[in-house]
Amino acid sequence: MSKIICSAAIRGAHKIVDRAEVKWKEAMDKWGAKQEVGFPNTGYYLPIIYGMLGIGVSNLGDMEKVLKKCRSIMPEPVREEVHLPYLAPALDAGMATLFAEELLEAIRMLEEPDFYTKQEEPAGDNIWLGPADDVTLRRRGIEFVDGTAPGFAAILGSVPDDETAAKIARELQEKSLYIFMGGQHNGKCFAQQLVNSNIQIGWPTRLVSFGPDTSAAVFALGFATRAAMAFGGVEPGNYRRILLYNKDRVFAFVLAFGTVTDEWYANAAGAINFGFPVIADTPIPEVLPTGICTYEHVVSNVPYDEIVNRAAEVRGLKVTVSDVPVPVSYGPAFEGERIRKEDLHAEFGGSVSQACELVTMKELDDVEDGKVEVIGPDIDELEAGSSLPLGVVVEVAGRKMQEDFEPILERQIHHFVNYAEGVMHIGQRDIAWYRIGTSAYERGLRIKHIGEILHAKLHQDFGTIFDKLQVKLYTREEDVKEIVAQARGIYATRDARIEGMTDEDTDPFYSCTLCQSFAPSHVCMVSPERTGLCGAYNWLDCKAANQIDPNGPNQPVKKGRLIDEKYGEWEGINEFVKKASRGKIEGFTFYSILERPMTTCGCCECVAAVLPMCNGFMTVNREFQDMTPCGMKFTTLAGTVGGGQSTPGFVGHSKYYICQRKFMKAEDGILRLVWMPTSLKEEIKDRFNKRAEEVGVPDLLDRIADETVGLTEEEILPFLEEKDHPALKLDPLF
Repeated sequence: MSKIICSAAIRGAHKIVDRAEVKWKEAMDKWGAKQEVGFPNTGYYLPIIYGMLGIGVSNLGDMEKVLKKCRSIMPEPVREEVHLPYLAPALDAGMATLFAEELLEAIRMLEEPDFYTKQEEPAGDNIWLGPADDVTLRRRGIEFVDGTAPGFAAILGSVPDDETAAKIARELQEKSLYIFMGGQHNGKCFAQQLVNSNIQIGWPTRLVSFGPDTSAAVFALGFATRAAMAFGGVEPGNYRRILLYNKDRVFAFVLAFGTVTDEWYANAAGAINFGFPVIADTPIPEVLPTGICTYEHVVSNVPYDEIVNRAAEVRGLKVTVSDVPVPVSYGPAFEGERIRKEDLHAEFGGSVSQACELVTMKELDDVEDGKVEVIGPDIDELEAGSSLPLGVVVEVAGRKMQEDFEPILERQIHHFVNYAEGVMHIGQRDIAWYRIGTSAYERGLRIKHIGEILHAKLHQDFGTIFDKLQVKLYTREEDVKEIVAQARGIYATRDARIEGMTDEDTDPFYSCTLCQSFAPSHVCMVSPERTGLCGAYNWLDCKAANQIDPNGPNQPVKKGRLIDEKYGEWEGINEFVKKASRGKIEGFTFYSILERPMTTCGCCECVAAVLPMCNGFMTVNREFQDMTPCGMKFTTLAGTVGGGQSTPGFVGHSKYYICQRKFMKAEDGILRLVWMPTSLKEEIKDRFNKRAEEVGVPDLLDRIADETVGLTEEEILPFLEEKDHPALKLDPLF
């Protein structure tokens, strides 16, 4: 490894560790050893330290042992007369750098609690988000598992002008990468350059502005460390497996823009430990032999118009870019983009007009593949900021096509349309809402491109189940009203299909093992009356997925002999679960929270937990971030009972499952539900009230406590007694 690079990295590490020691002593004098520290809303302490050393830093006193570890692994500065390679000492210096910077960032949060927004997007003029919390880790980290995001680019510094920054960011987004930004060059930050170019930054657009200093690199590498523990099942302290997981699974690299300081070299050495190479725009010394990284370690002096492709090549990143015929950039990175009113050219649906989406099956002779019709005015006939109604009708035909596949394809409209830069899509069915931004319009985007997107992407991802597809886009009010009436009848028929199915009359059920890459023993079993715990798959979806990919994660499983009707246990299911979990889970019940409940993984929409004092159970959805009556927040619950565990008294589930008839049937179902957040109540209100009528307590939702009543069992029990909640009259759970 280059002597110049190693010398600089080791010098930089000494500077950073020295700075951390000074800051720590000042903090100890001010707050004392028992002062709590940590990154907000995470169960991973300071994650790089926790992952690599197994040390949970929870207060200032805990930092002392970390600083001693930094000193113990820190190499001496390189002497001029030494001519040997310095790879190992430089890598140790890099890791000491990361440990010290995590301590510095934790102390900063004591000194300046409002320095970071601590949310997924900028807040006002503050563009610095700080470390991702556990909700963000779960929501975004799964994309690194399922391939939606193959990796990330960690950017330090800034480029010469805002236009170049925007071009590089767009290229990275088109490759579906996350962009983690930190550090400055000549007083400028890459993230600020994007803001200057009117580009939305934040987690939803994958342009993550961690912080203005070089130390923000620990938020990117900390995210990678947590991903290995959360999704790779690696135990804290097993540094070797964490580093190998990232080298083999997370295709990340560092882009260093500007003068590379000693501190930058030190952070680069830390990143190389993870197998993440460094690509620079300046003529610094290169490290070309392979070793820790898959290919080169440090590549320099790369022109801006080549740097993204060169970085992907050096990291060994293979990206499949869809050929979608639209005049704007296209890819999953644009899915979280918002179109504000001041940036709006046209919108459809929402509160301003009616919009509706429908996928329907036709005979082969009735479909002309690739035909896209706009029936009514297009947006070039509108003044900026205007609205139109919109009916999106996708007609498909094919020998393998089935009616059950229609909603599977229909659900994809949301994602595929949102992947276009400058387009925002919210909702589905007859509550869809589209917005097209001025910049997208000026680059040539029109309504017809919605149809062309759907034709290209549905063929690409689902072409095995249909042969031909055409799209009709209606923008006249009378036509859209007619489409809405037709669609609502079809929606009702579809809902009745799944609602009318029962577990007793259905065989086989379907497995879903998609999440085993991060929860190896987790096996989700999906039945008509128990949707997948992520909320994304019901029985019909799994059936369709199996038709599309017979060797995929959704396999038909024969129930076999009934073991227990009350608890929902079958011999064939247990045999499959034992095999699919590699012997770690002997089997489970479908309908119980107490008796060998189904395994849970971190993708669950909700977690239910028993509340003994209230003789019932609560459930909390992922979006609710506060404390709950079981004494844990959602993030703690998901981390405690997730990972493929079967934990009596706790179980992960989908929102939809709450109103299905088999929800915790063994423990009297929704009659035992005593607490859930107000947001969840509102979201499921209509279906819940219908189900409550079926069980004879039509006002049950009003008898269920929420966060406005209390956040402990002691606080909510008087409310339950006042409301005469049925759970208090049921047989004791224990």
